[in-house]
Amino acid sequence: MNQVADVMTRDVRVVSPKDSIQRAAQCMDELNVGVVPVCDGSKLLGMVTDRDITVRGVAAGKMADTPVTEVMSEHVRWCYEDQDIDEVMDEMRDAQIRRLPVISRDKKLVGIVSLGDLADRGSDDKRVGETLKDISTPSEPDRV
Repeated sequence: MNQVADVMTRDVRVVSPKDSIQRAAQCMDELNVGVVPVCDGSKLLGMVTDRDITVRGVAAGKMADTPVTEVMSEHVRWCYEDQDIDEVMDEMRDAQIRRLPVISRDKKLVGIVSLGDLADRGSDDKRVGETLKDISTPSEPDRV
């Protein structure tokens, strides 16, 4: 059985709930990523994306010093580090998301897994391609 722990990215950089949206954006820029976990210590509280900052922050007129808690997504999907890769790909496909935070059984953030991690580390290319296609397909018929 291939587990998420075999392919996930460890040592994930996070922001705290008190960090500003500007700090979160700087962190994303430094890492060249579009999402950063929001943690209180090692406890996952949510995720903040570049889109959260743009839509819930900038478009709503919020200032750069606004805490990430005002724009982050609190109800995030996650997976366990010992979870089967195929099961996680199914969840990513069903939820139409490209990355999931990874937690330990004692609920501490231990990493993040992306569809790219799965593709780069020898997962079935056909399955990864099908998952990406399903993730990228709009869920609403009139959505562009």
